[in-house]
Amino acid sequence: MLLASLSFAVMGGFAKVVSEVLPPVEVTFFRNVFGVALVGFAIYKSPLKQIGGKPLLLLFRGTMGFMALLAYFYIIAYIPLGEAVTYNKTSPIFVAIFAYMFLNEKLNRWGVLAIGLGFVGILFIAQPTGGSFDKYDMLGIFSGIGAALAYTSIRELRQYYDTRAIVMSFMGVGTLAPLILMLLTPYVTPPEALDFMFAKFVMPEGIIWLYVVMMGIFATASQILMTKAYELTKAGIVGTISYSNIVFALIIGVALGDSIPNFWTFFGITLVISSGLLVALSKDKS
Repeated sequence: MLLASLSFAVMGGFAKVVSEVLPPVEVTFFRNVFGVALVGFAIYKSPLKQIGGKPLLLLFRGTMGFMALLAYFYIIAYIPLGEAVTYNKTSPIFVAIFAYMFLNEKLNRWGVLAIGLGFVGILFIAQPTGGSFDKYDMLGIFSGIGAALAYTSIRELRQYYDTRAIVMSFMGVGTLAPLILMLLTPYVTPPEALDFMFAKFVMPEGIIWLYVVMMGIFATASQILMTKAYELTKAGIVGTISYSNIVFALIIGVALGDSIPNFWTFFGITLVISSGLLVALSKDKS
């Protein structure tokens, strides 16, 4: 899981550099196309073994995962990498809420405390001026919410679908949707709140091609390593160690030129990490 977290942070570093040249919707496309090829080959070699019967939920999982990733790739071009990853790692907080709302999972006092700490941490990271969040903070929070909705749907989907089909739903939508959005760009005028979803295709040149390939390789490696980690030991342990990717992202972000977080931002990041650990703890106690 440590290697998976490091791979995810390195992927974010390459994505941050690439995002200076390519629009986020195109970065999302390149992030997923490698995974489609890999998972597609795996399915070809060993056919899916599943019951099926929940196509709309499968599409929902893929769409939420895609939207969360698109928001993440957009904000990393404008805010420090460590903060962007922290927003994305708020997903366990929202998973606890959605699992309580939709899956009837119990939420004990530790879980409630974790959710409260997480929201306080988000406030310290965003530090809203005038009582309102800016666009990047809103999309950062959405990246956590979208990921949480995707993860929550997996709990239901895994009863009906092969794991590879669930992964393909995310990567497939994450490959096709950006292509469609880029094709529609000349014909639409999106509102400012949704402008990050539309952009013309920009052909990568020179060293950018290498960065794009490396981004895809490290993203795929992170997925494989994380899946293996969950196979080998308890989910609570793996989930706890996964927060190391915030530390890796902070280091990589500073190396790429990000400013070092101020005290209150760092305090907020610490609260989000603590809330994630408490969520895992509350599940163990349950």
